[in-house]
Amino acid sequence: MPDIQISPHPQLDEVFTPEATDFIVDLVTTFRGRRNQLLQDRQERQKRISAGERPGFLKETAEIRSSDWTIAPEPEQLMDRRVEITGPTDRKMMINALNSGARVFMVDCEDATSPTWDNVVSGQINIRDAYRRNLTLDQNDKHYELNEEIATLFVRARGWHLDESHVVIDGEPAPGSLIDFGLAFFHGAQTSLDNGAGPYFYLPKLESHLEARLWNDVFIHAQNALGIPQGTIRATVLIETILAAFEMDEILFELKEHSAGLNAGRWDYIFSVAKKFSSYPDFVLPDRSDVTMTVPFMRAYTELMIATCHKRGAHAIGGMAAFIPNRREPEVTEAALVKVTEDKAREAADGCDGTWVAHPDLISIAQAEFDAVLKGKVHQLDRQRTDVDVSGDDLLAVSETGGAITEAGLRTNIHVGIRYIASWLDGTGAAAIHNLMEDAATAEISRGQVWQWVRHNCILDDGRQVTEELVLSLIDEELIVIAEEIGAENFDSMPFEQATNIFRDLALSEDFEEFLTIPAYKILK
Repeated sequence: MPDIQISPHPQLDEVFTPEATDFIVDLVTTFRGRRNQLLQDRQERQKRISAGERPGFLKETAEIRSSDWTIAPEPEQLMDRRVEITGPTDRKMMINALNSGARVFMVDCEDATSPTWDNVVSGQINIRDAYRRNLTLDQNDKHYELNEEIATLFVRARGWHLDESHVVIDGEPAPGSLIDFGLAFFHGAQTSLDNGAGPYFYLPKLESHLEARLWNDVFIHAQNALGIPQGTIRATVLIETILAAFEMDEILFELKEHSAGLNAGRWDYIFSVAKKFSSYPDFVLPDRSDVTMTVPFMRAYTELMIATCHKRGAHAIGGMAAFIPNRREPEVTEAALVKVTEDKAREAADGCDGTWVAHPDLISIAQAEFDAVLKGKVHQLDRQRTDVDVSGDDLLAVSETGGAITEAGLRTNIHVGIRYIASWLDGTGAAAIHNLMEDAATAEISRGQVWQWVRHNCILDDGRQVTEELVLSLIDEELIVIAEEIGAENFDSMPFEQATNIFRDLALSEDFEEFLTIPAYKILK
């Protein structure tokens, strides 16, 4: 029998029932070895890229790309995905998101949730209750409950790279991905089927079709273990790494019976470019605000995603609108909503079948743009983008991005990076900063860009070089700004010293750390 150690929690028995624990142990002991090998394969590939290898479309899978096949038809319930809203596992936010009028709510166990043990356990209880349609909350003399009609629930599990240190099996932490998926599936699969839906998931940060194959094998195994019909699970893969962009056909092929399309995870994608090509000066990115969806390398990957999805009968879901409307700043809000409208209009015109928003107020704006293009339909699966011809060079055309590196951009990266990490360490994974809903992906971009700019001796638009000394001086200045913005009492109560140390160490380290959440997780409660 495996040796199992699970950290205590007041509600642990609600989640880790004996049967659920056995199911989790089975998943972990069956698949952890393959997962560990795939992570090792990532490291080896990174070494080759840093040594000069450029990724390309795989020769060994050329037949998959050229042959005629489609994924299994998606369930009727998933045909309309015009607007999807995302958010953390917080109970109140889940109720509001499910009631928001969006077609889909993706509850995020990954980038929008800080994986404290309390968040993991309570989040799984909230997901279970959402499946059961009895998600309620009484708070501050207010009662929250689900409407009769709610969004379709998707669960985003953690990526393959993250461990769950509070579940140790045979002396080794369990993969967080298998904890998130396993508990949600165990407690929700049959219930969701009974309610006319199904166990639907989002899969983040895949870097190859072999990682998708592992997920597919997990799905087959899980369905067999619980007596759920094969093909019941449906998963949308986030194309949020530059390497996955070269294997979109193959990823859909591996998940053929379980696929629910692809999504353009724009923020993580930008970070992936900075990370994978960190040693290359021609892959240095300008200010985050200049890396829009219309720059050549971003345009190439989104158009290829749409064309690939529709060729294979799969939904193509557009990227995130992270803006948070602020009634106290009407001019800022008006200008931002114009950009959101333009962004969603472009996605709809390109052929996306739906899109993401972070705030309920953006749902009607996004849907209006899609409705204007769809003209009574609920998707564009029949729109074949045969005009799209994207090469490997197009996907790697980062040097054509343009833009500038500015002091304001450097300050923004420092400010957002430190402030988000402090929030994450404090237990909040979705943080509203300057009218944007920031999550781990944007903090990754922030520290990644600072690392690039220092490492490659980049020059600001005012002629100054980005040096360690400049970064350190701006860190001190931005900490003062943060304290003024959130108030001294809030500042003193949050772990800004630890957050600053993490950001500084990552941004100024000799080597590019793969994920900030890995070292940060070591000090998370």
